[in-house]
Amino acid sequence: MFSRILHTIKHLKFIQILYQVKYRIFPRINGVIKLKQPHSITPLNRPDFVLLEPFILKPISSEVDTFTFLNISHKFTGIIDWNFKNYGMLWTYNLNYMDYVIQQNAVNESSLQLIWNYIDNISQRSIGLDPYPTSLRIINWIKFLSINEVSSEIINSSLYAQCRILSKKLEYHLMANHILENGFSLIFGAFYFKDKELYKIGSKIIKRELKEQILNDGAHFELTPMYHQILLDRLLDCINLLKNNIFFNKQDALLNLMNVKATRMLSWLNSITFKTGEIPLLNDSAVCIAPTTEELNQYALRLGFSKDIKPAILIDSGYRKYFNNKYECVLDIGNIGPSYQPGHAHADTFNFVLNIYNNPFIIDQGVSTYENGEIRLKERGTAAHNTVTINDNNSSDVWSSFRVGLRAKVKVIKDDFNHIIAQHNGFRNLHTTHKREWIFSDNSIIINDTITGKKKNGTFYLWLSPAIIPTIIRDNFIETDLATIEFTNATSVSINISRIPDGYNKYVNTNIIKVSFCNHLLTKINTKD
Repeated sequence: MFSRILHTIKHLKFIQILYQVKYRIFPRINGVIKLKQPHSITPLNRPDFVLLEPFILKPISSEVDTFTFLNISHKFTGIIDWNFKNYGMLWTYNLNYMDYVIQQNAVNESSLQLIWNYIDNISQRSIGLDPYPTSLRIINWIKFLSINEVSSEIINSSLYAQCRILSKKLEYHLMANHILENGFSLIFGAFYFKDKELYKIGSKIIKRELKEQILNDGAHFELTPMYHQILLDRLLDCINLLKNNIFFNKQDALLNLMNVKATRMLSWLNSITFKTGEIPLLNDSAVCIAPTTEELNQYALRLGFSKDIKPAILIDSGYRKYFNNKYECVLDIGNIGPSYQPGHAHADTFNFVLNIYNNPFIIDQGVSTYENGEIRLKERGTAAHNTVTINDNNSSDVWSSFRVGLRAKVKVIKDDFNHIIAQHNGFRNLHTTHKREWIFSDNSIIINDTITGKKKNGTFYLWLSPAIIPTIIRDNFIETDLATIEFTNATSVSINISRIPDGYNKYVNTNIIKVSFCNHLLTKINTKD
């Protein structure tokens, strides 16, 4: 266990360790600043509605006292319990994001009543005052108040207090998407309250983090397409804000940086997205959570972005994509990233996803939960992906809900458009190396897996789309409606039914192909005409 912890914390930044100590020693929220009234501070300046072009509305999650998040519904009778924990922390966080005040078909009176309910009943130890839900809620409230021109001193005092609390409780212990969301939120608060201090803090965070978190090929560095969509939506919101509201000195420089990064993010997203409009569910991705790629492109067009943004060449993210008129294949030859915050990473080195004739064929199942336990560990594990395990070991040591210890390190040997070779040392504790080769052609994909070292036996998992029905025609040869799959040098091939995520807290059965081999396995996937 000591070794696991050491391999986990050695990648952390000093500031993360410093703030972990600070936040564990000092009170969670309310000890940060002294308030004359609980969660109420009179703004220094008169709040003013912000001007916004139409943004992406949130999916419907609240109807007549019933809230639905992560495919779980709950009805509160009377007062809403904002600390309700029966369905896990992520459900509670969603309740406190308050996306529903700007959901599709939202009723203004109902949204306003929910805001009043929140102000009247939130306790000083509320989960909702954690920095992440506070960040999202601030933006949602400002959007709602501005587009509906709702003016209330009590609401504004609560909202301003939340901005001040957030500014003193920034998530430097986590970094990554959390600290970026903190910055976006403070920028919204700065414009709404005309507060130069909030702007200074928020703009500094955004400038620094956009430069670090958006890779040269346009990917968000947590390498999770769903979070990429979420953060791009938020970045476009901030561009919307700065473009339509002029107040702070040198805000043009910040807007220019945002435009550059958003363009790159759109380019990467358009490259990774399949022709069907769906993203591959890599790492901690799930369906029906983030705005779609099409929605984000349309939002960007409304903000004046070019409709002719060129697709990115996938390099820095570690992903590659080969496509022709028959199939699209996305594969992963990158390292776990970012090194100091791999919370949304999986042990999926050399994983790949394949669509044939615009139909999902080989899939990444995504995730169904963040709750610590067997399901979370299984969904992050190597065997849950389309790659090779040795002795049932994970290629990287994923543990707890968001931790990674010893990580696979990838060496790319050949990186051509239709011919890729890479190897990783994720099984070095077994004194064994895995090398994988992909060869793409018009009608087929050839995958060569080679195991070298002390251990000789490996297992290759292939997760098929639930719509695909495989049949073993003869030893090592499988037929489906879209393609055939043939294995050479396999010691055994089996097809089993397994449960996979179909979104959060929702499951569906599918077929998994399990292939055992010694030293070397050749897999050939041939598309049907």
